[in-house]
This record gives sequence, C-alpha cells and structure tokens, in this order.
Amino acid sequence: MNTYDLIIVGGGPIGLACALEAKKKNLTYLILEKGTIVNSLYHYPLYMRFFSSSDRLEIDEIPFLCASPKPGRQEALEYYQGIAHRKDLNIHLYEKVIDIVKNKGIFRVVSSKNEYTAQHVILATGFYDSPNIMHVKGEHLAKVKHYYSEPYPYSRQKVVVVGASNSSVDAALEIYRKGGDVTMIIRGGEIGERVKYWVRPDIENRISEGTIKAYFKSEITEIKQESVVFRDQNGLIQEIENNFVLALTGYLPDFEFISRIGVELEGDSQIPYHHDATMETNVPGLYLAGVVCGGRNTHLWFIENSRIHARIIMNAIVANKLGVN
Repeated sequence: MNTYDLIIVGGGPIGLACALEAKKKNLTYLILEKGTIVNSLYHYPLYMRFFSSSDRLEIDEIPFLCASPKPGRQEALEYYQGIAHRKDLNIHLYEKVIDIVKNKGIFRVVSSKNEYTAQHVILATGFYDSPNIMHVKGEHLAKVKHYYSEPYPYSRQKVVVVGASNSSVDAALEIYRKGGDVTMIIRGGEIGERVKYWVRPDIENRISEGTIKAYFKSEITEIKQESVVFRDQNGLIQEIENNFVLALTGYLPDFEFISRIGVELEGDSQIPYHHDATMETNVPGLYLAGVVCGGRNTHLWFIENSRIHARIIMNAIVANKLGVN
C-alpha cells in the first residue's frame, strides 16, 4: 500500500484548493469525497445566488468568469467541477471516510470502499451535511424537510419556514411567488442581520403587507401531521394548519466524528482546536481547512476567507517534511 504525503477529506472548494496547492509542492495526495465534486454546492437550492462576487470565489487564482454580478449554483458547479477535470485532480468520489487512526506517525484512513495510509490528513468537510435539529416532537415526520431545493413542490400548500437566515428567506419568497401559503416562525425579533442586502427589503415588505405571515420571538413546540404548534412572543400556544415544514435552522460540522478521531473541541461553540499559523490540530499531522474551523460558528469562515488555508497548510507540511520548525 502506497503512503500518500496527505489525504484530503472533502472535495469542496477548499478541499480542491488544498489539492491544487499540494500539486505545486510536488506532494502526493488523494481527495476522498462522500458525494460528487463540491457535493454541498450540488445540494444547494437550485436557484441560489452567492453573496460573494465571482472573483472572491476563485481558487488557485483561476479566473471565475460570470456574466452576473453574483454567480449562482450552476455557475459555481461548472467552475469547481471544471477545475477538478482540467487539473486532473486525484479524487475518489462517493467514498465516505469512516475513521482516521494514527499509529507510529502514520495515519490509516478508512473509507466506505478502501483503506489508505498518509503522513498527513486535512479535514475540509464543511458543515452542510448535518442539519441543526430542533428537537421537537414530530420532527421525524416526512412533511419536515431540513433541506430546500426548489419551490414547485410547495405550490398551493401551507408551508411553515423556520428561521430567518438567507436560506429561510430565499425559500419563503420563492414558495410565496409560486403560489404557496407561507408562514415564517422566527426565534429572533427580526430578519437575520446577515441576509443578503438586496433580498432584505423584499422579505420585509412581504411581511409588512401580510402576504407572507411571520411570527417573531416564537418557537415551534410540536409538529403534527396536519398542523404545527408553536409558542408566540406573548407566550401563548398557537396551532395552525400545515402541509410542510422547512426547518432551515442551519447546519453543523460532524462533531462526533471530529472528536472521535482525537481533535479537541473547545467551549460552547465546539471549535476544533487548531493553530492559526499552521491550521494543525492537537493531533500532529492532522489539519483543518475551511468552514469546519469555526465549530458552531458557521458564519465565521467562507470560501473567500478560507482559501488561504490551503497555502498555510502546504507550507506547514513542507516545513515539517524538511524538519524546519
């Protein structure tokens, strides 16, 4: 069995950036991705547009040409998957990493299909695979969705959208415009502060005119087959008719996996321990890249400000191989 210089867990934009940087350093590498290339982006809403402009989503200084000021999901898929093809990156798809064990200085990486060994490992796993569960009765019902792709299934349906983030607001507006009866149930007192600036007036105006109903400072207490029960801002229990619940309450890294492979989680935010100067965790040779670095604070890292992790990590790995402190 050949031992790689590094194995990259996750084939998202930052995982690809790490592979590109590894090639520059003449390091042997392998990306293991549990789905398709940039799998999380593939599962984004079909008509989603990024907050960032295309130049801020570029990796390895490869131009991201886009006719629109803000690229959409399909354009991003074309860009990142195109890079993987043109650069002939060494990536195994539909191969989920199950375990990572270090023994005598070498990592054994166990996947759903094979086992590999490497001197270094990079976790670039993001957070989109683990919904932030509400932990309410009835959340297991088939009518409850933690992911949203397009509005058409919800036409002429009574839909509760939980949350006030970008994903919640986009879903509410799209479903409303395709004939859905939309009610938003929001824990906070207003629309999220990080909602895209060109979308905020739209959702606020729809709420103001009553075409989208919104209950602020409210929280779901139970989901039933034909209704939703929630506590409103006055502490009163209300029950409304309902066909679908979109629980778009955010997503989290896989803390169980991160902890199981030996990475320490710090504080209430469960930030995986790592050195900012090298991105190395408390497990020597195991590095973090991308949004996984923020733990529960998933708003801290994006493609545009974590692209630099690839270069930081490769410089650290090369220095380690050369014995430079």
